[in-house]
Amino acid sequence: MGRRGRKAKRGSARKGARAKRGSATREPATEGTGAKKAAGAEQGTGRRAGLFGSIRYLATLAAIVLFIRVFLMGNYVIDSGSMENTLLVGDFLAVNKLAIGSRIPFTDIRIPGYSEPGRGEVLVFDPHHEENMTIVKRVVGMPGDTLEMRDKVLYLNGEVHDEPYVETGGPRDYHEPEMRWQHGFLVGGARDDYLGTWDNWGPLAVPADHYFMLGDNRDDSIDSRLWGFLEGWRFKGRVAFIYFSYDRDSFRPFPWITEVRGSRIGDRVR
Repeated sequence: MGRRGRKAKRGSARKGARAKRGSATREPATEGTGAKKAAGAEQGTGRRAGLFGSIRYLATLAAIVLFIRVFLMGNYVIDSGSMENTLLVGDFLAVNKLAIGSRIPFTDIRIPGYSEPGRGEVLVFDPHHEENMTIVKRVVGMPGDTLEMRDKVLYLNGEVHDEPYVETGGPRDYHEPEMRWQHGFLVGGARDDYLGTWDNWGPLAVPADHYFMLGDNRDDSIDSRLWGFLEGWRFKGRVAFIYFSYDRDSFRPFPWITEVRGSRIGDRVR
């Protein structure tokens, strides 16, 4: 009885020791697994926070760029010769939208600028006769002005208007049916015998809040002579300078590299 009791006690002690050793070895394993799970959760949270941070950064950057392009500065490329030699095909223009105010996209609402459009300025605008077109022309007629052209010479308020920037070429003088709009703005009223042409028209009275726009290359420009006065709210900005230029008509490969017009880069547009 005594030996069996001692054996039983020893067996119980051994089992207890094994149980204790088993508990002692399992507890650290449980703690390690929990720590790994916690670390994994923290890493996942960190990745999500990093992703959301990147998205916020990109969204903020996009909003800033959009704000600048819509309300402060724009860029446009010349693709026609209507403003030669002031602007050439392949000129890239920086346009100051803040100067004369800008229009909220898809609306007629304008945000005022720090100045008004001025005579002789080169401006960018959306014409009323073409919905998906942006045009660059020079302001020659302001609200209240009287304009007339005789044999390609422009008269402003009864006097010859000096235009050193104008380029004239071959004959163009003929009538277009679209020029009939001029009848309603003739000084002294409409006349049955009036027939305006490209080089001889007027005198016309510029109405309030409207402008008369002409291309510097008078013999290769479709402008206010044909499509009429321009509403002031259609202006998009004042051309500031040429930030890049290359000869787009060149037959050489990669003309944006081989045909760069370096002498024009940085030129202010007047």
